[in-house]
Amino acid sequence: MPDYFVHESSYVDDGAQIGKGTKIWHFSHVMPGAVIGERCNLGQNVVVMPGTRIGNNVKIQNNVSIYEGVILEDDVFCGPSCVFTNVLTPRSHVSRKHEYRQTVVKRGTSIGANATIVCGVTLGEYSFVGAGAVVTADVPPYALMVGVPARRVGWMCQCGERLAVADGRAACAACGDAYEESNGALRPMAAARRAG
Repeated sequence: MPDYFVHESSYVDDGAQIGKGTKIWHFSHVMPGAVIGERCNLGQNVVVMPGTRIGNNVKIQNNVSIYEGVILEDDVFCGPSCVFTNVLTPRSHVSRKHEYRQTVVKRGTSIGANATIVCGVTLGEYSFVGAGAVVTADVPPYALMVGVPARRVGWMCQCGERLAVADGRAACAACGDAYEESNGALRPMAAARRAG
């Protein structure tokens, strides 16, 4: 008996790897060669294609397709109906399988409902893509991205709260974590420096 849950309306093909404690809900399909970590939650109508890798504790909401070439690291959140692509110039009558581009979603990233992630980009750790945004380029860690095309409008704490940066520093009002901003990047401050 498997140590994960699959709803009776869903399919997990032979050759797929599913981690302990993962739940796969209604009308979903996990294809051969897909690797899904532990404690993940796949909502209704989720498709996971061959050659994809999903880390631990990933939440994929309803109506999301994870296409070949997409890598979701640990603790990623994919909002309802967000979209990944894997080819830049698709044509129905031209095979482009040799042109698949890798998309990497780093640990702790959140992707809002109906956002589109164009293939070939990396979303940095704990970045936050707003609902309906269209990401066409790499996203820095902790960046808050909105719009079409998406642009950075601020920074987010690891806990998911928006940060107010002043004089190159920020402290989260919710959890107290401290950050430094320099050269267009945000970095957590070391615990020892934060205490001082």
